[in-house]
Amino acid sequence: RDILKGSGALQLGDLDEDDYSVETMGSSLSQSFFRETFKAIILAFIFMGLVVSLYFRTFIPSIAVILAAFSDMVVTLAIVNLMGMELSTAGIAAFLMLIGYSVDTDILLTTKLLKRKGGDVSEKVYNAMKTGLMMSVTTIIAISTALFFTQSFVLKQIMIILLIGLFVDLINTWIQNVGILRWYLDNKSKKWVG
Repeated sequence: RDILKGSGALQLGDLDEDDYSVETMGSSLSQSFFRETFKAIILAFIFMGLVVSLYFRTFIPSIAVILAAFSDMVVTLAIVNLMGMELSTAGIAAFLMLIGYSVDTDILLTTKLLKRKGGDVSEKVYNAMKTGLMMSVTTIIAISTALFFTQSFVLKQIMIILLIGLFVDLINTWIQNVGILRWYLDNKSKKWVG
């Protein structure tokens, strides 16, 4: 094989020991790295939960946002596992990005339902859904395009995990989270009436 270098070609046999290096990583180092990475994911969840709780200042809506993000992660991880895909560091980075995508749509929904005045719950859900679905669809199109055109294994793994996670997020946000928030708002209005 030829390795292109400058204007000419270099034969592999022409390489000296000074021209390359070989590194090996033991299993204990990689286990330590994955352990630290999972700690980072747990810390991300804790801080995300703290910020959401401080912003909404109510227990049920805050838990609904955290539950939706957690559900996105677990279901996506299960699908990735069923596909037989081995997680690399890029895959873990994709899961961290997925937390951001999930929380984004859930906070949009919760803000429109709790903070906006006027209109009934169904109208607020519909307005939030128009915006949230537009956000998700544009992201799905962008990720699908990147997945189609990239040749890098690392980028392909990130894009596949994000694509799966975004489809899972559609279900968890617009069915699970809407159901919890509607139940919360119905019970809250009954307490004020009764």
